[in-house]
Amino acid sequence: MLLSLTLYQFALIAEHELSVAEGFNVITGETGAGKSLLLDALSLCVGERADSAMVRHGADFADIYAQFDVADNSVVADWFVAHERDLEEPEVLIRRQLSSSGRSKAWLNGTPVSLAELKSLGALLVNIHSQHAQQALLKPQFVVQWLDAMAQVTGLAEQAASSYQHYQQLKRQADEIASREAQRKDRIELLQSQLADIAPLLEVDYADIEAEHEELSNIEALMTEAGRSLYLLDNDTDEPDVMTLLGQAIKLCDQQVGVSQTFGLASEQLHLAQQQITEATALLSDYAEQQLPDPERLQALDSLISLGHRLSRKHNLPASDLIAEAKVWQQQLEQLENEPSSDVLAAQIEAAWQDYLKLADELNDKRMQAAPAICAQLIAQLQPLALPNARCEFVFTKRADPSHYNAQGCFDIDLLFSANVGMPMQPLHKIASGGELSRMALVMQVLQATSSESNAAKPMLVFDEVDVGISGGTAQVVGELLRALGQTQQLLAITHQAQVAAQAHQHILVQKHHDKQTQSELIILTPEAQIDELARMSGGINITDVTRDHARSLLTDVR
Repeated sequence: MLLSLTLYQFALIAEHELSVAEGFNVITGETGAGKSLLLDALSLCVGERADSAMVRHGADFADIYAQFDVADNSVVADWFVAHERDLEEPEVLIRRQLSSSGRSKAWLNGTPVSLAELKSLGALLVNIHSQHAQQALLKPQFVVQWLDAMAQVTGLAEQAASSYQHYQQLKRQADEIASREAQRKDRIELLQSQLADIAPLLEVDYADIEAEHEELSNIEALMTEAGRSLYLLDNDTDEPDVMTLLGQAIKLCDQQVGVSQTFGLASEQLHLAQQQITEATALLSDYAEQQLPDPERLQALDSLISLGHRLSRKHNLPASDLIAEAKVWQQQLEQLENEPSSDVLAAQIEAAWQDYLKLADELNDKRMQAAPAICAQLIAQLQPLALPNARCEFVFTKRADPSHYNAQGCFDIDLLFSANVGMPMQPLHKIASGGELSRMALVMQVLQATSSESNAAKPMLVFDEVDVGISGGTAQVVGELLRALGQTQQLLAITHQAQVAAQAHQHILVQKHHDKQTQSELIILTPEAQIDELARMSGGINITDVTRDHARSLLTDVR
């Protein structure tokens, strides 16, 4: 339930906070006063796209806040869990900010939220029916979706549509595989050949192989250098070496330890150097005296290095990158080898088709069973709306060619209608007038909103220009219909008819003021002020005692 709507620098409204009541809320006002601003603001809070023109002239930003009570609304709670968001309080605060530069931001309970998330949550909080809803009646898809909602088979319809899409996906996959079967085989052979070629390099670390090959190729020179280094460090000749000179330095420092602490520290470091040189001497001695490597090992390394160079030139890649490329080849090969053949897919396609037919038949049976009762409900609601002879019927026509079946099923479904005695029923777009379509759209929306398939915590219903094409006694019936609906569900509707407005639980008036800058004001009417507004709606600008008495009579009928 919407608790409040707060607007800052939004279009003609400088600043206003509007409390929205339970039940049926109605919005009225003169043409051009800004009645649709509330609906525009609410639409933005539930994910509709923004327009910089909605920012009040002279302002940099517009802010809209919508506060909802979601206590005991398990559907909204589940949404928060699914989107990994916390719902600490049983309230939801949505903020939408528009900038004059055209940018838009949104927050949910103080945390940034994407437009896609806001739209999915908004669908659970608010259900907006535009003034052009009657045009939707002329689309077969709308009629089928409405029938499914009323028959409580939306879930089954979604399963059937998903099954059909799966069947189509398999067909497309089979067509693609068949068209590239020859190329697939050639590609598999090429990848297998490339992987076999590079296989020896996959079993080693190529960088280590290069380093070992470089060393073994120069081993004799390296052994000679090791011997020369060893001679300089420690030798048995009369020529001075590092170890002899270091020993002399250590002896000198040790003699002066008692005189200066510095010599003691220096001696420690020299002893450490002596130990490290001894270890280095042992390493160089082992290296200089080693046996020459096995020629077969050097030959094996030569082969690996040559293979790396050849493949590097062939694939125009450094040898070190070939290993990573080979992993890509392996993935491609596995994908191609695991790709089902057209023969295997043929069986899967047939199974998917049978699954779809089973769901489509079940769906159609349920639609046909529910259709008569739904038509009876529709007729019962239409007749009081100045359509006493209204008749309607759902007609199911099976498509002759199975290739023309689609996600909605195997049948074309039409809603036939007649408003006059003795006239045959025909599709709505052929015979219904604008007024008849508007009444039909309203009744269908109300019936869907009150269907048992809807959740216990129902979204707020919003009707834009609810009275299109109606007047007089029909308007009163519409008002009574909306008031009755308001007993179980929150509604917000714009109307021009006093008979509709009189039925509201809360009456909101939109007035325009022309000071230094035009501004719209939202007023929740007191009972006495409501009489004046209903009188204006009934009799025009000049409000008289007669129009006031008429307004009081409208309210008396309600109360």
